[in-house]
Amino acid sequence: MDLPVTHTAALATDDSGPLILAVPKGRILTELGPVFGRAGVVPAQDLIDEDSRRLRFESSDPGLDMVRVRPFDVATFVAFGAAHIGICGADVLMEFDYDQIYAPLDLGIAKCRVSVAEPVATAGKDDASRWSRVTVATKYPNITGRHFAARGVQAEIVSLSGAMELAPSLGLSRLIVDLVATGSTLRANGLVETEVIAQVTSRLIVNRTALKTQPERIGAWIARFRNALVAAA
Repeated sequence: MDLPVTHTAALATDDSGPLILAVPKGRILTELGPVFGRAGVVPAQDLIDEDSRRLRFESSDPGLDMVRVRPFDVATFVAFGAAHIGICGADVLMEFDYDQIYAPLDLGIAKCRVSVAEPVATAGKDDASRWSRVTVATKYPNITGRHFAARGVQAEIVSLSGAMELAPSLGLSRLIVDLVATGSTLRANGLVETEVIAQVTSRLIVNRTALKTQPERIGAWIARFRNALVAAA
């Protein structure tokens, strides 16, 4: 994918200020606390406060600021150079597949999976290998399209940003593709997980241009997070 190089170059070559780390709201951010601790950095107290109106936060290290964004937006902030480094789920990387992102570390947190699910009433009652097309509700159109195309099935995508579990019962789609952790939401809405597309954990990601222009600064943070993983093990 072609990206506006001007945005990336402008930030990546500016080494006068702190590096910017993009972190996602929600579960990943909650599980990042121990990782930060082992990496020797303490974020501002209100970083994990969802009621805080701030979006940019200082840390205990003057060389690092953090920005809190939506999970799906972390990769975009890093790819376009608005942040030097970031932390996001592998599902986001799979969906957007940005060329400008390098993912050197699997942090092993926020484990879940991208899965196909359908109503319990219809699961297993049709031969999926004979399908030529199927309607799927998802927030992962690229992952979904590739998955079914590999099987020779045309996926007609219904794009939703949430409440995918309602789509089959309301006639929007036959299947859904969504992120699953425990499966409790699926069960509560009469759905069953029928296939796992990919296992997901959170990754440390880096803007490739920033890494080339500031290798020592960014390399040092990669090393700190790598040491945090070793300490955890």
